[in-house]
Parts: sequence; structure tokens; C-alpha cells
Amino acid sequence: MLQTALCLPAPDIEALIQGRSIAALPRIFVNPGREFALYPSETSSNALPTEQYYRSNFLPAAQKSLAELGSETVVIKAWAKCELCQVLDESEPLDFLSKLTVWTKEALEQTRLQRGHIFLAYLRVYRLPQPVEIPVNPNPRFVPLPQPLTITQATPVLSNTFFEQRCRQMQERQPPQYIELEELQSAIASLSDTNLAAKELDQDIRIFLGWNSSESVGRLDSDLVWIKTIAEVGNSSNGHEFEKLVRKSLLKLGFTNSRNDPKASLDPEATGGAGGLDFYCELPYPVVGECKSTKTERVPDGTPAQLIKLGYKHLQDHFNQCLKLIVAAGELTKPALKTAEGNKISVIRPETLQRLVELQAQHQGSIELLKLKACLQEAYGLADDKIEQYIVQVYQDIAVRSHIVRLVKNYLENTGFERASVDSLHGAYVSSTPPQSLKPQELHEILIELSSPLTGYLGRRKGENWRSDRFYFLRDLPIN
Repeated sequence: MLQTALCLPAPDIEALIQGRSIAALPRIFVNPGREFALYPSETSSNALPTEQYYRSNFLPAAQKSLAELGSETVVIKAWAKCELCQVLDESEPLDFLSKLTVWTKEALEQTRLQRGHIFLAYLRVYRLPQPVEIPVNPNPRFVPLPQPLTITQATPVLSNTFFEQRCRQMQERQPPQYIELEELQSAIASLSDTNLAAKELDQDIRIFLGWNSSESVGRLDSDLVWIKTIAEVGNSSNGHEFEKLVRKSLLKLGFTNSRNDPKASLDPEATGGAGGLDFYCELPYPVVGECKSTKTERVPDGTPAQLIKLGYKHLQDHFNQCLKLIVAAGELTKPALKTAEGNKISVIRPETLQRLVELQAQHQGSIELLKLKACLQEAYGLADDKIEQYIVQVYQDIAVRSHIVRLVKNYLENTGFERASVDSLHGAYVSSTPPQSLKPQELHEILIELSSPLTGYLGRRKGENWRSDRFYFLRDLPIN
């Protein structure tokens, strides 16, 4: 449980989260072992303007992080543990530090001149499963958190091996080995948001440079190219394209439709057209719905009324058995919301749908459609908050499984054993600051799940009973 956050310039925190740096320049000495959230602030206290303070290959990322700062709230994305804090006085040359971080040599010199010395903190950084939004606090050092923050070590930016390598490189003042690759990464970084090939190359370069470990990145699904446009198109006037994206999204989540009926279809290459349903799913349970993309319009009562009318027209009595869904960007009018609630229609925004489909693309099979059905049935009318709660729970479940996979890997590496028993793994789990507590049999159930041939993160040698099963590591389970 964290009570405080260390205030650092937003670009410095971005560099830590990206894995480009393991260092920070706090205004006070930070005791090794201390843990804290990372609070992003503006850069007015920096010794030079942003354009001169950060190296050119990091400047676009620095400017982007500053543009994301809010005037009333800040978003905390990570927490850190201080492993070492050094004092660099006038006798210490600063060339090495600039080359191994994102700051220019001139910025470091001016900072030391301004403060009289530099506190250099080595930070082990962990991403939060979900960002936390808190009110702005002008305190330039440690900021008290409004609510204690529960943390786990399930999502480190760097693995132990990578972090130790980077620490050694800093302490021994070793120069970077691949300056040309750093320049290449900087050149393609701006393309990675829209070009999947560039994103894959960006990830590979980061891993090679030691900015990321292979454990912290996962397989990229090519569908993410269109998935990341769902919210943008939903908040536009392109209703035809939005309907296609919603159909593709439902297919991606696992819904199917075998009916050869263009008026009640899930074919993303066609649409319902005049008088047809915007989408219809048959399995694993029937879902019928309407799409409403808009830039500024409110969603009128006619939208849920249209769904009811067309549903009965094309599905007759079967319509009553369907889960009814509207995906709409605009705010519902009071009559529209009343009609939706009264007719058991769930309404979600395009952003919520995009979050669901992104999660499915990043962790295939993570969305359980029957659980999704239960969420929607508990939230007739506006259902975004209920779906968001489900998404958070899924991420927490994945974090537990990622932690267990890493635990098995580390336990076998540390002991030299080929396989490990449930009891020995449970002992290691309890002492590892786990994301949640598990009984031995609960741990065994997850180990079985992770060692299924369809998942393949762990292997299992079956014993005479569940306690005599033995497990071994096969591949990492990164959290995206």
C-alpha cells in the first residue's frame, strides 16, 4: 500500500515507463528501499527549456507527455522502488549520464549549477494495471495520495536481469553500445501508433537496446490497426464505417452468426441497410443491436425505439430472448434512456467497445462472453461503468497469472530444479508479494490452466494426485 508519490517532470516519468532510463533527478535524497507512485508534473523547475533539456531523440516523447498533463488532475501510471541514490558533485563528469539517459549534458550541468549537486536515483519501475487519476498537488517533492494505492510487482518495466545490467552500466560509467539503433528507434517511434510493422520493429529495437525485456511486451495482433479506430469513427458522422467496425468487433470477441440473412447479419463487409438490423449475433447467445455514431448529436428516443421495431420485424418472438445492445457515441436524451431501461437495452460508448476488443486482441480468449452477458444484464441503460469494472477484473486476473508464470520461471532458475511441486510453488508465491492471496488448491487450478496445451505457458508432469503434479516453465506471459 503506497501513501505517497514522488513528483518528477512528466517526460522523466515517461522515459522510466518506456524503459529508456532507470534514473531520476529528485530534488531531495531518496532512501534506498523506499517505494512510491510516480507523479508527473510540468517542467517549469527544469534548468533549461524543454527543447534544450532533453536529447533530440527523446524530445517528441517529452513534448507528448507534457501535452497530456491536465490542469485539475494528473494520471499516475506507475510506481517505483529506489534501489540506490547517489550524490554527484562538481568533481563528477556528466558526459556518461547524458549518454545513458534522456537529458542533455547542458541540462545536467545547469541543474547541478542551480542546485549545487545532483541527486541521482536508480529506480526499479512497475506499471500499474490501471492508471489512477488524482487531483493536482503543487508539492514539488513527495505528494500524499488521496487514497492508499495497492501495488504488486507483477508488471515490471524491466526484468531483474535487464535492470541489473542497466544499473551496472550506469555505475561503471559504460557508454551506450548502439547509438545508431537509438537514432533509428527515435525515427520510427512516431510511426508506431499507426503502422503495425513500425510498432513491431520499435519493440524489437527496444528489447535489443535493453529498454524493454521480452517479458514486458507481447505478440502484436494485426487487428489492432482497425481496433484502435473504433472510438474515433464512433465519434464521427461515418455511420456506415462504424457499423462495420462494430460487427468486426463482435466477431473478434467470439460471437458468430450463420444466418444467410442480410437484414440480421454479422458480416463486416455488408451492413443492415435500410430496414435491417445493424448487427445480430447467434452464438454463444443471441445479441441484437443498433449503432449510432455522431460528432455532437444526442441520441434520441428513436434509436432504442428503432431497435425494438426492427427486432420484432426480423426476429419475431425470438427478439424477446436476445440481449439488446446499443453502441452510441452521443449522450442519451432522458426519453431515450427511459426507453432503454424499460425495454432492457444496454448502452455502451465506442470507447468501451474499443477497450473490450483491445483486451481481447492483446490477450486472446481473456473476454468470457457469458460473464460479459451477465455484466450487460446487470446494467440496462448506461452500462459503461459495469463493463469497465469487468475489464479491470480481467486485467487483475491476467496479472495474477503473469505473476505465477514468472514465479515458476524464477523458482526453477534459482533452485536449479527441472520441475516444481504445488507446495513449493505456493511457498514461493506467498513470499513474493503476490497480486492476491491463493490457497494451494487455488494455485493448482491456475497452474493447470496455464499448462493447458491451448495456453502453453507452463508444462506439467501429472502425478497421482494434485499435490504430486510437477510444473515447469515454457514461455512468458507478458501483460500488454
